[in-house]
Amino acid sequence: MKKKASPFDKFIKKKSNAAIKEGFRQEKKKVKKERAEYFDKKRAELRTQQADPVQKQSQPSIIRPQTSDVMPLNKYISHAGVSGRREAAEIVKKGIVKVNGKIITEPGHKISPKDEVVVNGKKIFLSKNLVYILLNKPKDFITTTEDPQGRKTVLDLIRRATTERVYPVGRLDRNTSGVLLFTNDGELSQKVMK
Repeated sequence: MKKKASPFDKFIKKKSNAAIKEGFRQEKKKVKKERAEYFDKKRAELRTQQADPVQKQSQPSIIRPQTSDVMPLNKYISHAGVSGRREAAEIVKKGIVKVNGKIITEPGHKISPKDEVVVNGKKIFLSKNLVYILLNKPKDFITTTEDPQGRKTVLDLIRRATTERVYPVGRLDRNTSGVLLFTNDGELSQKVMK
C-alpha cells in the first residue's frame, strides 16, 4: 500500500542513503586532515626545539620530570634508584645518609640536586630520563648497535621510539626471535647481566 502524501512533504528534503554515506565520508576525511595537520605542527615544533637549544631550555618538556626543584631526602633517594620511598625513609632514620658531609636523620629534609648525597658510603645521583624498551626481536636482525657489513640491527626497529641513546641488554642470535631489553640505565644492565 502506498503511503498517503502529506501536505508538508514538499517542504521536507529527503537524502538518499548514498548522499548520507558520502556526508560521513567527507566528515571523516576532514577530521583525518585536521589530525594530520595538528601532528605535523607538533613534529615541526619538536624539531625546532631540538635544533634550537636556547628555546629548548625555555620550554621544558612535559615528558621529562623536573629535577631542579628542592625535594625531600627520601624522595631524592628513591629517584636515584636506591630503594622505594618508604624504604628510603627507613634508611635515612638509621643515620647512614650524609648530605654535604653531614649525617641527616630526617626523611623530609629538603635538598636540591646540587647537594652531594652519600648513602652507606656510596655517592648517589638523580636518575634523569631513564628509558626502558622491551622488544620482541624478529629474525634476521642483529643484536648490536652498529654493523659494518650494513645488515639490519635491532636499533633500526626502535629508532623512533626515543631520542635517548639506549643499548641492548644481552644478545640474541640473528636467526633467533625473543624478548630483548633496551635501556640507558647502566646499573640495571649490570644487575641483569650478572
